[in-house]
Amino acid sequence: MDNGESSYRRFLAGDNEGLHEIICSYRAGLILYLNSFVQNVHTSEELTEDVFLELIIKRPKFSGKCSFKTWLYAIGRNLTAKHLRKHTKLSVVPLESQDYLADEENLESNYIKSEQKRMVHQALHRLKLEYRQVLYLIYFEEFSNKEACIIMKKSNRQISDLLYHAKKALKSELERSGFDYEE
Repeated sequence: MDNGESSYRRFLAGDNEGLHEIICSYRAGLILYLNSFVQNVHTSEELTEDVFLELIIKRPKFSGKCSFKTWLYAIGRNLTAKHLRKHTKLSVVPLESQDYLADEENLESNYIKSEQKRMVHQALHRLKLEYRQVLYLIYFEEFSNKEACIIMKKSNRQISDLLYHAKKALKSELERSGFDYEE
């Protein structure tokens, strides 16, 4: 799989279905990644739309030096940085717990798992921005350290250090909020 590169090349050649494939493949993940910056889902959705508009209007050249997904997320990060420079005051939206439907016999265990996910999510949002970003890229989006370097514009050593300190800070936040680790 080429991570969207062939779809983008088809789009550049005039096939709008290529753009549709890119949007379907990357929209949700890009929204979640950009939300780690702005902490507002509606704003991150708008920024994601701006990323796709950038592809449509400017048609930037994809060099192939990294994966297409890495390149797309780097565009998103750059547009979000511009947005944040313009809008320095951020509004923080409180996290709402989500209830999941479950079988009756698994209701209690599913509730505990959803509570744990909510606690992890809340703890992530109490971390420094760089810590949230690196954890999200590596563990949720499954980027390699090298790809995270490109997206975050950091060296490999900086990403390794950030990842170490981010995991340590997340563990500390979770312990502070009374999180119980599963055996």
